[in-house]
Amino acid sequence: MNILLLGSGGREHALAWKIIQSKHCDNLFIAPGNAGTLQCGKNIDISVNDFEAIKKFSIENDIEMIVVGPEEPLVKGIYDFLSSSSNQSGKSWFCIGPSANGAQLEGSKAFSKKFMQRNNIPTAAYAEFTKDNFEKGKKYIQQHTLPVVLKADGLAAGKGVVIANTHEEALNSFEEMIIHQQFGEASSKVVIEEFLDGIELSVFVLTNGKDYKIIGHAKDYKRIGEGDTGLNTGGMGCVSPLPFLTNDFMQKIETEIIQPTINGLQKENIIYNGFIFFGLIKVGDEPFVIEYNCRMGDPETEVVIPRLKNDIVELFLSIYNNTLKNTVIEFDERACATIVAVSKGYPGDYEKGKFIQFNNSVIQESENSIIFHAGTKMNSDGTIVTNGGRVLAVTSFGRNIADAVQLSKNVLRNIFFEGMYFRNDIGYEFRSES
Repeated sequence: MNILLLGSGGREHALAWKIIQSKHCDNLFIAPGNAGTLQCGKNIDISVNDFEAIKKFSIENDIEMIVVGPEEPLVKGIYDFLSSSSNQSGKSWFCIGPSANGAQLEGSKAFSKKFMQRNNIPTAAYAEFTKDNFEKGKKYIQQHTLPVVLKADGLAAGKGVVIANTHEEALNSFEEMIIHQQFGEASSKVVIEEFLDGIELSVFVLTNGKDYKIIGHAKDYKRIGEGDTGLNTGGMGCVSPLPFLTNDFMQKIETEIIQPTINGLQKENIIYNGFIFFGLIKVGDEPFVIEYNCRMGDPETEVVIPRLKNDIVELFLSIYNNTLKNTVIEFDERACATIVAVSKGYPGDYEKGKFIQFNNSVIQESENSIIFHAGTKMNSDGTIVTNGGRVLAVTSFGRNIADAVQLSKNVLRNIFFEGMYFRNDIGYEFRSES
């Protein structure tokens, strides 16, 4: 079949890399893609939010399946748009992603918190405020224990969360979000919640809103600086599997979080045919939900997808043909680590268009490594340049996390662009355990 993949990041390159390995994939198109996805299929210059252009292209190119990578088109309702349309055969497309209602699990922090409350899913205590009850929110903050967490309700490109260690910092952030609209419409409502102290992890599920399969787990590193210091980013690296994620703890996650979530989707008639990203925290021996995402994470996809042995298109089809519940998920048992190389200045201001040089003679010898492009583009002369803050990620397999991290660093030291930076300490807390 012909498949259209929407997106342009490292997540989409990893998905494209996996999709073209499928026996079900004849041709893959990526809109808009990056320099790396050109190795997997044909890039199409269409915005992920241009639904009419996506529909037109899909009809003209005999597309049967549309895989949605990023969250924005899902929150804006691309699933609903495509489901109400017909493809060239007069049938709806196989669309991998939730309905707009389902995407509210990520699109609105308040929606997801209420969903968790209704379905008895463990999460931090919270309250929500808008401009209308701003003064009440200030009083709530002044009486709150520290640290306190403030979250912009809507999509804020991973930057709408503040962990404040003083009441003054919390009040300033609250005012910036609501009064000064720091994140635009996304922060017109702010969720304030208790701080949970523990170790964070992510678990990824594929579901049809009734059945589900866990397809992987990982831990990512959000801070720009080593030792988890500095500003939050979209993610500087990731490792999987996690040494502390025992069978007993995973069973708790399934029983207390995943199953109630899927049951809640079914009970509330929420259409969901895609990924759920469970952003979790382990507090003592108990799991809590920090957040839901309605798609795969980035850079988590870059370790989860390479470890997944199943044919991913077959998994997507199983959502629609009611065979997901009978599917056996298989994993590569080796450790996997990805390290992200970013532009100078990221996550603040940075320049684009920096020439990227690959020492291919060395890189090609690293058969246990994969380079996934994110913020890159190919010029008309065939050169590859930077086109974003997070430029590329190197994923490697090893006997343990330390080996996998070292191999990724070895490959990165043979890639060069002006101002290139990456963290040397990804997976630092697990290296002695692995």
